[in-house]
Amino acid sequence: MSLAALSNCSYFQDDTLVKNQNIKIEGGNISKIENSIAGVENDNLVIPGFIDLQIYGAGGKLFSAEPTVEALTIIEDDLLKKGTTSFLACMATNTPEVFNACIVAAKEHQKIAKNCLGLHLEGPFLNAKRRGAHVEAFIRKASLDEVKALLDFGDGVIKMMTIAPELQDDEVIQYLLDNGVIVSLGHSDASFDEATVAYDKGIQSTTHLFNAMSPIHHREPGIPTAVFNHNKAMASIIVDNQHVSFEVVKMSQKLLKERLFLITDAVTACASGPYQHHLTGDKFVMPDGTLSGSSLTMLQAVKNCVNHCGIDLNDALKMSSLYPAKLMKKDQLIGKIAAGCQADLLVLDKELNLKEVIFRGQSISI
Repeated sequence: MSLAALSNCSYFQDDTLVKNQNIKIEGGNISKIENSIAGVENDNLVIPGFIDLQIYGAGGKLFSAEPTVEALTIIEDDLLKKGTTSFLACMATNTPEVFNACIVAAKEHQKIAKNCLGLHLEGPFLNAKRRGAHVEAFIRKASLDEVKALLDFGDGVIKMMTIAPELQDDEVIQYLLDNGVIVSLGHSDASFDEATVAYDKGIQSTTHLFNAMSPIHHREPGIPTAVFNHNKAMASIIVDNQHVSFEVVKMSQKLLKERLFLITDAVTACASGPYQHHLTGDKFVMPDGTLSGSSLTMLQAVKNCVNHCGIDLNDALKMSSLYPAKLMKKDQLIGKIAAGCQADLLVLDKELNLKEVIFRGQSISI
């Protein structure tokens, strides 16, 4: 159902909670925000739709295990009902055949895409020493010719790539950056100095902070300290108290502020192929017990930030929308509530439960 307005609601205008507002919608965009004449206040909080730049599957479909347009459409619809109005479908280190199949499906799907913005390739150009759940046999160093061929074949659908920069040639990294790919440092054993140099050369982000990377040690500062000390590098983080403890999330947010954003890194149960994810409690593990992905939603990640990490609600919401939008250079269109922005909006009650999803001005059944 197409909406003309959300009435008598509250929303965060920059850092201020503004109440009793009418958010008018026209042509799928926010056309105007103004005070409600009626003056009838309710408990509805309107927030920007969530943006998840790293998710492997939803709705029972793991994209790399079922690389089809149909599977990606099911993933889209399931995420949309949960409030994720923009996302990158992630692919783990795999064979060239699987990568190609995913890229073909993603390119075809772009013709009908709703909330899927493209692909995030997490691998195969990683460091096997910090592989986590990634299959070591598929990990390798990149060649410039391979990366050129990959981007040519991707035809614009590859938006983000996680790499271990200490093992890659500078010309490879520069080619990715020159061609508009967001490069994220991850699954890396880079030292503090190596990571700092990589960020200085233009690598914009860091994949799931603290997981699968050189740690902080009092004599070896590691990647996290390099991120903390840098003035531009961003980082994603998985706030499920499994991948990173809530106390470390709290510390990281205080240090990084607008440079830290939320991802789910969520997978679905899968019993075939190289990535067999089994749900154990509230986390997914590989058959050997290796932590392989989360069972998070973006809404739960926000709630965890607020309820367990001492993070202000407005800051947590920015971590789930504005900050990833800025990394994607899409913050003039998505990730915030302002006239001219896409009407991707969520309505929450006072307990932060999801009441309504609006996508491009259309109310989505949840």
